Amino acid sequence: MNIYKTGDGSVAGLYTLLEDRAAKTGAGITEKVAAVLEEVRTRGDEALYGYSERFDGFRPDTLEMTPEQIRKSIAKVAPEMYATLERAAANIRAYHEKQLSTGYEMSENGKTLGRIVRPLSRVGVYVPGGTAAYPSTVLMNCIPASVAGVPEIILVTPPKAEGVNPCVVAAAVLAGVTRIFTVGGAQAVAALAYGTQSVPRVDKIVGPGNMFVAEAKRQVFGHVDIDMIAGPSEVCVIADGSVSESYAAADFLSQLEHDRAASATLITPDAGYAERVGKEIDRQLAALPRCEIASASYRDYSAVVLCRDLDEAVRVANRIAPEHLEILTKDPFPLLDKVENAGSIFLGAYSPEPMGDYFAGTNHVLPTSGTARFSSPLSVDDFIKKMSYLSYTREAFLKEADDVIRFAGAEGLEAHANSVRIRKESRP
Repeated sequence: MNIYKTGDGSVAGLYTLLEDRAAKTGAGITEKVAAVLEEVRTRGDEALYGYSERFDGFRPDTLEMTPEQIRKSIAKVAPEMYATLERAAANIRAYHEKQLSTGYEMSENGKTLGRIVRPLSRVGVYVPGGTAAYPSTVLMNCIPASVAGVPEIILVTPPKAEGVNPCVVAAAVLAGVTRIFTVGGAQAVAALAYGTQSVPRVDKIVGPGNMFVAEAKRQVFGHVDIDMIAGPSEVCVIADGSVSESYAAADFLSQLEHDRAASATLITPDAGYAERVGKEIDRQLAALPRCEIASASYRDYSAVVLCRDLDEAVRVANRIAPEHLEILTKDPFPLLDKVENAGSIFLGAYSPEPMGDYFAGTNHVLPTSGTARFSSPLSVDDFIKKMSYLSYTREAFLKEADDVIRFAGAEGLEAHANSVRIRKESRP
Protein backbone atom coordinates (compact mmCIF):
# COMPACT_ATOMS: atom_id res chain seq x y z
CA MET A 1 0.00 0.00 0.00
CA ASN A 2 1.26 3.45 -0.91
CA ILE A 3 2.29 5.56 2.09
CA TYR A 4 2.01 9.35 2.20
CA LYS A 5 2.93 11.76 4.96
CA THR A 6 1.47 15.15 5.68
CA GLY A 7 4.73 16.35 7.16
CA ASP A 8 6.81 16.00 3.99
CA GLY A 9 4.18 17.22 1.53
CA SER A 10 3.94 13.90 -0.29
CA VAL A 11 0.20 13.73 0.36
CA ALA A 12 -0.28 16.10 -2.59
CA GLY A 13 0.56 13.12 -4.79
CA LEU A 14 -2.40 11.23 -3.36
CA TYR A 15 -4.78 14.06 -4.18
CA THR A 16 -3.56 14.03 -7.79
CA LEU A 17 -3.87 10.24 -8.02
CA LEU A 18 -7.47 10.27 -6.80
CA GLU A 19 -8.49 13.17 -9.01
CA ASP A 20 -6.98 11.63 -12.13
CA ARG A 21 -8.41 8.12 -11.77
CA ALA A 22 -11.99 9.10 -12.65
CA ALA A 23 -10.88 10.82 -15.86
CA LYS A 24 -8.98 7.71 -16.96
CA THR A 25 -12.06 5.50 -16.76
CA GLY A 26 -14.04 7.59 -19.25
CA ALA A 27 -11.59 7.99 -22.12
CA GLY A 28 -12.51 7.20 -25.71
CA ILE A 29 -16.23 6.43 -25.44
CA THR A 30 -17.82 9.78 -26.28
CA GLU A 31 -18.32 9.08 -29.98
CA LYS A 32 -19.58 5.53 -29.43
CA VAL A 33 -22.20 6.71 -26.97
CA ALA A 34 -23.27 9.60 -29.20
CA ALA A 35 -23.90 7.14 -32.01
CA VAL A 36 -26.08 4.95 -29.78
CA LEU A 37 -28.09 7.93 -28.58
CA GLU A 38 -28.77 9.10 -32.11
CA GLU A 39 -29.73 5.61 -33.26
CA VAL A 40 -32.29 5.24 -30.49
CA ARG A 41 -33.58 8.77 -30.98
CA THR A 42 -34.29 8.14 -34.64
CA ARG A 43 -35.22 4.43 -34.72
CA GLY A 44 -36.81 3.90 -31.30
CA ASP A 45 -37.76 0.36 -30.27
CA GLU A 46 -36.12 -1.18 -33.33
CA ALA A 47 -32.75 0.17 -32.18
CA LEU A 48 -33.34 -1.07 -28.63
CA TYR A 49 -33.99 -4.62 -29.78
CA GLY A 50 -30.91 -4.51 -31.98
CA TYR A 51 -28.65 -3.29 -29.22
CA SER A 52 -30.02 -5.93 -26.83
CA GLU A 53 -28.93 -8.63 -29.27
CA ARG A 54 -25.58 -6.98 -29.88
CA PHE A 55 -24.56 -5.99 -26.35
CA ASP A 56 -26.57 -8.30 -24.08
CA GLY A 57 -26.66 -11.37 -26.29
CA PHE A 58 -30.41 -11.69 -25.86
CA ARG A 59 -33.45 -10.30 -27.66
CA PRO A 60 -36.50 -10.12 -25.38
CA ASP A 61 -39.96 -10.78 -26.84
CA THR A 62 -41.19 -7.46 -25.42
CA LEU A 63 -39.41 -4.55 -23.77
CA GLU A 64 -41.80 -4.18 -20.82
CA MET A 65 -42.48 -6.72 -18.09
CA THR A 66 -46.14 -7.64 -17.82
CA PRO A 67 -48.02 -7.66 -14.48
CA GLU A 68 -48.07 -11.47 -14.68
CA GLN A 69 -44.31 -11.64 -15.21
CA ILE A 70 -43.79 -9.32 -12.27
CA ARG A 71 -46.05 -11.42 -10.04
CA LYS A 72 -44.31 -14.68 -10.98
CA SER A 73 -40.88 -13.13 -10.47
CA ILE A 74 -41.68 -11.88 -6.97
CA ALA A 75 -43.00 -15.32 -6.05
CA LYS A 76 -39.46 -16.68 -6.52
CA VAL A 77 -38.01 -14.50 -3.76
CA ALA A 78 -37.32 -16.41 -0.54
CA PRO A 79 -39.61 -15.24 2.29
CA GLU A 80 -36.64 -14.28 4.48
CA MET A 81 -35.15 -12.13 1.73
CA TYR A 82 -38.49 -10.49 0.97
CA ALA A 83 -38.84 -9.62 4.66
CA THR A 84 -35.35 -8.09 4.60
CA LEU A 85 -36.30 -5.99 1.58
CA GLU A 86 -39.44 -4.83 3.38
CA ARG A 87 -37.49 -3.79 6.48
CA ALA A 88 -34.84 -2.00 4.44
CA ALA A 89 -37.55 -0.19 2.44
CA ALA A 90 -39.25 0.91 5.66
CA ASN A 91 -35.97 2.30 7.05
CA ILE A 92 -35.18 4.16 3.82
CA ARG A 93 -38.69 5.55 3.55
CA ALA A 94 -38.72 6.77 7.16
CA TYR A 95 -35.39 8.57 6.72
CA HIS A 96 -36.42 10.24 3.47
CA GLU A 97 -39.85 11.31 4.70
CA LYS A 98 -38.01 13.75 7.00
CA GLN A 99 -36.73 15.51 3.87
CA LEU A 100 -40.14 16.56 2.56
CA SER A 101 -40.40 20.30 2.05
CA THR A 102 -43.37 22.57 1.47
CA GLY A 103 -43.86 25.89 -0.20
CA TYR A 104 -44.48 29.20 1.54
CA GLU A 105 -46.25 32.50 1.04
CA MET A 106 -45.52 35.98 2.34
CA SER A 107 -47.88 38.93 2.04
CA GLU A 108 -47.42 42.56 3.04
CA ASN A 109 -48.90 45.89 1.91
CA GLY A 110 -50.60 44.53 -1.18
CA LYS A 111 -47.69 42.38 -2.38
CA THR A 112 -47.85 38.58 -2.26
CA LEU A 113 -44.84 36.33 -2.96
CA GLY A 114 -44.66 32.59 -2.69
CA ARG A 115 -43.14 29.29 -3.69
CA ILE A 116 -44.88 26.09 -4.79
CA VAL A 117 -43.25 22.66 -4.50
CA ARG A 118 -44.28 20.02 -7.05
CA PRO A 119 -42.99 16.51 -7.73
CA LEU A 120 -41.53 15.67 -11.12
CA SER A 121 -44.07 13.97 -13.37
CA ARG A 122 -42.01 10.99 -14.55
CA VAL A 123 -38.61 9.66 -13.49
CA GLY A 124 -36.42 6.96 -15.03
CA VAL A 125 -34.23 4.76 -12.84
CA TYR A 126 -31.33 2.79 -14.29
CA VAL A 127 -30.44 -0.44 -12.47
CA PRO A 128 -27.31 -2.30 -13.61
CA GLY A 129 -27.50 -5.95 -14.65
CA GLY A 130 -24.20 -7.63 -15.41
CA THR A 131 -23.06 -10.45 -13.15
CA ALA A 132 -24.70 -9.09 -10.00
CA ALA A 133 -28.16 -8.00 -8.89
CA TYR A 134 -28.70 -4.69 -7.11
CA PRO A 135 -32.03 -4.53 -5.28
CA SER A 136 -30.46 -1.97 -2.94
CA THR A 137 -29.98 0.35 -5.91
CA VAL A 138 -33.69 0.04 -6.67
CA LEU A 139 -34.69 0.98 -3.12
CA MET A 140 -32.24 3.87 -2.83
CA ASN A 141 -33.17 5.48 -6.14
CA CYS A 142 -36.91 4.84 -6.22
CA ILE A 143 -38.06 5.39 -2.63
CA PRO A 144 -37.04 9.08 -2.51
CA ALA A 145 -38.95 9.59 -5.76
CA SER A 146 -41.97 7.83 -4.29
CA VAL A 147 -41.77 9.91 -1.11
CA ALA A 148 -41.56 13.07 -3.23
CA GLY A 149 -44.84 12.09 -4.87
CA VAL A 150 -43.59 11.29 -8.38
CA PRO A 151 -46.61 9.59 -10.03
CA GLU A 152 -44.63 7.56 -12.61
CA ILE A 153 -41.36 5.79 -11.79
CA ILE A 154 -39.93 3.89 -14.77
CA LEU A 155 -37.23 1.27 -14.12
CA VAL A 156 -34.85 0.03 -16.82
CA THR A 157 -32.42 -2.87 -16.44
CA PRO A 158 -30.51 -5.00 -18.97
CA PRO A 159 -32.33 -8.03 -20.41
CA LYS A 160 -31.32 -11.59 -19.61
CA ALA A 161 -32.50 -14.92 -20.99
CA GLU A 162 -33.41 -16.02 -17.47
CA GLY A 163 -35.35 -12.81 -16.81
CA VAL A 164 -34.85 -9.92 -14.43
CA ASN A 165 -33.50 -10.89 -11.02
CA PRO A 166 -36.51 -11.57 -8.74
CA CYS A 167 -35.07 -9.50 -5.88
CA VAL A 168 -34.78 -6.50 -8.20
CA VAL A 169 -38.40 -6.92 -9.25
CA ALA A 170 -39.58 -7.27 -5.65
CA ALA A 171 -37.61 -4.20 -4.59
CA ALA A 172 -39.12 -2.25 -7.48
CA VAL A 173 -42.67 -3.03 -6.40
CA LEU A 174 -41.89 -2.23 -2.76
CA ALA A 175 -40.31 1.08 -3.82
CA GLY A 176 -43.26 2.26 -5.89
CA VAL A 177 -42.04 1.57 -9.43
CA THR A 178 -44.89 1.74 -11.94
CA ARG A 179 -43.30 0.10 -15.03
CA ILE A 180 -40.25 -2.13 -15.63
CA PHE A 181 -38.42 -2.28 -18.99
CA THR A 182 -35.74 -4.78 -19.90
CA VAL A 183 -33.27 -2.57 -21.71
CA GLY A 184 -29.79 -1.56 -20.57
CA GLY A 185 -26.69 0.39 -21.44
CA ALA A 186 -26.48 3.76 -23.17
CA GLN A 187 -29.49 2.73 -25.24
CA ALA A 188 -31.66 2.63 -22.10
CA VAL A 189 -30.58 6.15 -21.20
CA ALA A 190 -31.43 7.27 -24.72
CA ALA A 191 -34.88 5.63 -24.52
CA LEU A 192 -35.63 7.42 -21.25
CA ALA A 193 -34.33 10.75 -22.53
CA TYR A 194 -36.07 10.79 -25.92
CA GLY A 195 -38.86 8.25 -25.58
CA THR A 196 -39.58 5.39 -28.00
CA GLN A 197 -42.71 3.59 -29.16
CA SER A 198 -42.68 1.61 -25.89
CA VAL A 199 -40.55 3.53 -23.40
CA PRO A 200 -41.97 6.88 -22.25
CA ARG A 201 -39.80 9.97 -22.10
CA VAL A 202 -38.95 11.00 -18.54
CA ASP A 203 -38.06 14.27 -16.83
CA LYS A 204 -35.05 12.94 -14.94
CA ILE A 205 -32.73 9.91 -15.09
CA VAL A 206 -31.07 8.55 -11.96
CA GLY A 207 -29.12 5.43 -11.11
CA PRO A 208 -25.60 4.06 -11.54
CA GLY A 209 -24.07 2.24 -14.49
CA ASN A 210 -20.87 1.54 -16.34
CA MET A 211 -18.79 4.08 -18.26
CA PHE A 212 -21.17 3.99 -21.21
CA VAL A 213 -24.21 4.66 -19.04
CA ALA A 214 -22.41 7.50 -17.25
CA GLU A 215 -21.35 9.06 -20.55
CA ALA A 216 -24.87 8.71 -21.95
CA LYS A 217 -26.27 10.53 -18.91
CA ARG A 218 -23.71 13.26 -19.41
CA GLN A 219 -24.70 13.72 -23.05
CA VAL A 220 -28.48 13.82 -22.48
CA PHE A 221 -28.21 16.24 -19.54
CA GLY A 222 -30.04 19.41 -20.49
CA HIS A 223 -32.55 17.48 -22.53
CA VAL A 224 -33.52 15.80 -19.27
CA ASP A 225 -32.15 16.18 -15.77
CA ILE A 226 -29.81 13.61 -14.20
CA ASP A 227 -28.74 12.87 -10.66
CA MET A 228 -24.95 12.93 -11.04
CA ILE A 229 -22.06 11.47 -13.02
CA ALA A 230 -20.87 8.75 -10.67
CA GLY A 231 -17.20 7.84 -10.60
CA PRO A 232 -15.48 4.82 -9.04
CA SER A 233 -16.37 4.00 -5.45
CA GLU A 234 -14.19 5.22 -2.60
CA VAL A 235 -13.80 5.20 1.16
CA CYS A 236 -11.64 7.15 3.60
CA VAL A 237 -11.07 5.70 7.05
CA ILE A 238 -9.91 7.97 9.87
CA ALA A 239 -8.54 5.82 12.70
CA ASP A 240 -6.76 6.42 15.98
CA GLY A 241 -5.76 2.80 16.58
CA SER A 242 -8.51 2.09 19.11
CA VAL A 243 -10.67 0.02 16.72
CA SER A 244 -9.63 -3.46 15.62
CA GLU A 245 -7.42 -3.44 12.54
CA SER A 246 -9.55 -6.30 11.19
CA TYR A 247 -12.52 -3.91 11.06
CA ALA A 248 -10.58 -1.28 9.14
CA ALA A 249 -9.19 -3.88 6.73
CA ALA A 250 -12.63 -5.33 6.07
CA ASP A 251 -14.03 -1.86 5.38
CA PHE A 252 -11.20 -1.17 2.94
CA LEU A 253 -11.96 -4.32 1.00
CA SER A 254 -15.72 -3.75 0.99
CA GLN A 255 -15.07 -0.83 -1.35
CA LEU A 256 -12.11 -2.20 -3.28
CA GLU A 257 -14.08 -5.20 -4.53
CA HIS A 258 -16.39 -2.89 -6.53
CA ASP A 259 -14.02 -2.36 -9.46
CA ARG A 260 -10.39 -1.86 -10.41
CA ALA A 261 -10.60 1.91 -10.07
CA ALA A 262 -12.08 1.92 -6.55
CA SER A 263 -9.99 3.50 -3.82
CA ALA A 264 -9.52 3.24 -0.07
CA THR A 265 -7.47 5.55 2.11
CA LEU A 266 -6.48 5.07 5.75
CA ILE A 267 -5.69 8.33 7.54
CA THR A 268 -4.07 7.84 10.94
CA PRO A 269 -1.42 9.28 13.26
CA ASP A 270 -0.46 5.73 14.32
CA ALA A 271 2.12 4.17 11.95
CA GLY A 272 2.09 0.88 13.83
CA TYR A 273 -1.67 0.59 13.43
CA ALA A 274 -1.35 1.30 9.70
CA GLU A 275 1.17 -1.53 9.37
CA ARG A 276 -1.14 -3.95 11.19
CA VAL A 277 -4.07 -2.93 8.97
CA GLY A 278 -1.94 -3.64 5.90
CA LYS A 279 -1.13 -7.13 7.10
CA GLU A 280 -4.78 -7.79 7.88
CA ILE A 281 -5.81 -6.60 4.41
CA ASP A 282 -3.37 -9.11 2.87
CA ARG A 283 -4.86 -11.89 4.99
CA GLN A 284 -8.50 -11.08 4.20
CA LEU A 285 -7.85 -10.31 0.55
CA ALA A 286 -6.66 -13.82 -0.24
CA ALA A 287 -10.02 -15.29 0.73
CA LEU A 288 -12.24 -12.95 -1.29
CA PRO A 289 -14.13 -14.25 -4.35
CA ARG A 290 -13.38 -10.91 -6.08
CA CYS A 291 -9.74 -11.04 -5.02
CA GLU A 292 -8.39 -10.13 -8.46
CA ILE A 293 -10.46 -6.94 -8.70
CA ALA A 294 -9.79 -5.90 -5.10
CA SER A 295 -6.06 -6.59 -5.51
CA ALA A 296 -5.85 -4.29 -8.52
CA SER A 297 -7.64 -1.39 -6.84
CA TYR A 298 -5.64 -1.99 -3.65
CA ARG A 299 -2.37 -1.81 -5.56
CA ASP A 300 -3.23 1.18 -7.76
CA TYR A 301 -5.56 3.42 -5.75
CA SER A 302 -5.18 2.67 -2.05
CA ALA A 303 -3.04 4.51 0.46
CA VAL A 304 -2.08 5.25 4.02
CA VAL A 305 -1.74 8.88 5.06
CA LEU A 306 0.33 9.32 8.20
CA CYS A 307 -0.65 12.56 9.93
CA ARG A 308 0.21 14.41 13.11
CA ASP A 309 -3.15 14.09 14.88
CA LEU A 310 -6.86 13.53 14.29
CA ASP A 311 -7.55 17.18 13.50
CA GLU A 312 -5.09 16.95 10.64
CA ALA A 313 -6.68 13.65 9.61
CA VAL A 314 -10.01 15.44 9.19
CA ARG A 315 -8.35 18.18 7.15
CA VAL A 316 -6.94 15.56 4.79
CA ALA A 317 -10.35 13.89 4.51
CA ASN A 318 -11.97 17.25 3.75
CA ARG A 319 -9.46 17.79 0.95
CA ILE A 320 -10.24 14.36 -0.53
CA ALA A 321 -14.02 14.87 -0.10
CA PRO A 322 -14.71 11.12 -0.14
CA GLU A 323 -17.89 9.33 -1.09
CA HIS A 324 -17.76 7.40 2.20
CA LEU A 325 -15.98 8.60 5.33
CA GLU A 326 -15.57 6.23 8.27
CA ILE A 327 -14.41 7.62 11.61
CA LEU A 328 -13.03 4.65 13.56
CA THR A 329 -11.98 6.39 16.75
CA LYS A 330 -12.69 5.91 20.41
CA ASP A 331 -15.00 8.95 20.43
CA PRO A 332 -15.97 9.81 16.84
CA PHE A 333 -18.69 12.42 17.39
CA PRO A 334 -16.40 15.36 18.30
CA LEU A 335 -14.81 14.96 14.84
CA LEU A 336 -18.19 15.06 13.10
CA ASP A 337 -18.50 18.82 13.56
CA LYS A 338 -15.18 19.29 11.75
CA VAL A 339 -16.15 17.31 8.65
CA GLU A 340 -16.99 19.64 5.76
CA ASN A 341 -16.80 17.43 2.65
CA ALA A 342 -18.11 13.86 2.52
CA GLY A 343 -20.97 12.01 0.89
CA SER A 344 -21.93 9.96 3.93
CA ILE A 345 -20.24 9.63 7.32
CA PHE A 346 -20.04 6.44 9.38
CA LEU A 347 -19.28 6.93 13.04
CA GLY A 348 -17.78 4.28 15.31
CA ALA A 349 -16.69 0.67 15.22
CA TYR A 350 -20.16 -0.75 14.59
CA SER A 351 -21.26 1.56 11.76
CA PRO A 352 -19.48 0.06 8.74
CA GLU A 353 -20.22 1.39 5.28
CA PRO A 354 -22.35 -1.62 4.22
CA MET A 355 -24.94 -0.68 6.86
CA GLY A 356 -25.59 2.46 4.85
CA ASP A 357 -25.33 0.62 1.55
CA TYR A 358 -28.23 -1.65 2.33
CA PHE A 359 -30.28 -1.06 5.40
CA ALA A 360 -29.82 1.86 7.78
CA GLY A 361 -31.99 4.27 5.80
CA THR A 362 -29.51 6.89 4.61
CA ASN A 363 -29.07 6.96 0.85
CA HIS A 364 -26.16 5.16 -0.77
CA VAL A 365 -26.26 7.23 -3.98
CA LEU A 366 -23.43 9.58 -3.10
CA PRO A 367 -21.11 12.12 -4.74
CA THR A 368 -17.77 10.62 -5.83
CA SER A 369 -14.39 11.81 -7.11
CA GLY A 370 -14.24 14.82 -4.79
CA THR A 371 -17.63 16.21 -5.83
CA ALA A 372 -18.80 16.05 -2.21
CA ARG A 373 -17.22 19.51 -2.06
CA PHE A 374 -20.35 20.85 -3.75
CA SER A 375 -22.94 18.11 -4.10
CA SER A 376 -25.04 15.89 -1.86
CA PRO A 377 -26.49 12.41 -1.50
CA LEU A 378 -29.58 11.56 -3.53
CA SER A 379 -32.65 12.78 -1.68
CA VAL A 380 -36.29 13.76 -2.00
CA ASP A 381 -35.07 17.16 -3.20
CA ASP A 382 -33.82 15.50 -6.40
CA PHE A 383 -37.38 14.61 -7.37
CA ILE A 384 -39.15 17.90 -6.80
CA LYS A 385 -39.18 21.26 -8.54
CA LYS A 386 -39.99 24.67 -7.15
CA MET A 387 -42.00 27.45 -8.77
CA SER A 388 -42.25 31.03 -7.58
CA TYR A 389 -45.28 33.29 -7.86
CA LEU A 390 -46.09 36.93 -7.15
CA SER A 391 -49.08 39.25 -7.15
CA TYR A 392 -49.33 43.06 -6.70
CA THR A 393 -52.27 45.31 -6.03
CA ARG A 394 -52.18 48.60 -7.97
CA GLU A 395 -51.15 50.49 -4.87
CA ALA A 396 -48.25 48.12 -4.15
CA PHE A 397 -47.23 48.24 -7.82
CA LEU A 398 -47.05 52.06 -7.83
CA LYS A 399 -44.77 52.06 -4.77
CA GLU A 400 -42.10 50.05 -6.60
CA ALA A 401 -42.69 51.02 -10.23
CA ASP A 402 -40.08 53.79 -10.40
CA ASP A 403 -37.40 51.49 -8.98
CA VAL A 404 -38.12 48.88 -11.64
CA ILE A 405 -38.12 51.50 -14.43
CA ARG A 406 -34.78 52.78 -13.17
CA PHE A 407 -33.32 49.22 -13.13
CA ALA A 408 -34.52 48.54 -16.68
CA GLY A 409 -33.05 51.82 -17.90
CA ALA A 410 -29.69 51.03 -16.32
CA GLU A 411 -29.61 47.76 -18.26
CA GLY A 412 -30.73 49.34 -21.52
CA LEU A 413 -33.96 47.31 -21.70
CA GLU A 414 -36.51 49.96 -22.63
CA ALA A 415 -39.32 47.48 -23.36
CA HIS A 416 -39.00 46.24 -19.80
CA ALA A 417 -39.33 49.80 -18.55
CA ASN A 418 -42.33 50.41 -20.82
CA SER A 419 -44.10 47.34 -19.47
CA VAL A 420 -44.11 49.04 -16.06
CA ARG A 421 -44.42 52.65 -17.27
CA ILE A 422 -47.59 52.03 -19.29
CA ARG A 423 -49.32 50.63 -16.22
CA LYS A 424 -48.09 53.48 -14.03
CA GLU A 425 -49.41 56.12 -16.40
CA SER A 426 -52.75 54.48 -17.08
CA ARG A 427 -55.85 55.30 -15.03
CA PRO A 428 -57.67 52.62 -13.08
